[in-house]
Amino acid sequence: MLKGIHPAISPELLKVLAEMGHGDELVLSDAHFPAHQLHHRVIRADGISVATLLEGISPLFEYDAYVDAPLIMMQAVEGDSIDPSVEERYLAAIKSAVGNAPNLQRIERFTFYDRAKTAYAIVITGELAKYGNIIIKKGVTPVE
Repeated sequence: MLKGIHPAISPELLKVLAEMGHGDELVLSDAHFPAHQLHHRVIRADGISVATLLEGISPLFEYDAYVDAPLIMMQAVEGDSIDPSVEERYLAAIKSAVGNAPNLQRIERFTFYDRAKTAYAIVITGELAKYGNIIIKKGVTPVE
């Protein structure tokens, strides 16, 4: 166990976060996401919600300040609806960890899948919320 690392962050996830460069993206997927079909680098985080992972990742991760929205979620499929509390939970988790949350945008379902294919990795979580997937884009870590 390391001090200051959230217990939901596995050694494998910590390694991936450290390997990622600025502009790389990480998908935090819900439990139903077709991760293995889309990507070769898949990390399991069964039983852990996306909000919990966002709370653990955010203190370790600089969100990309050079894009309009370093957080990306999926739009509802036509005729379907989105539960706004899912997005609210995710933003609240980031805010509780680092004080504020970056902008979020929603993109069409298959555009989201295409983007997931080019991500650095996909983390399959235990999240059960519909449209519970989110992509986070890493920025440049400031020198302090």
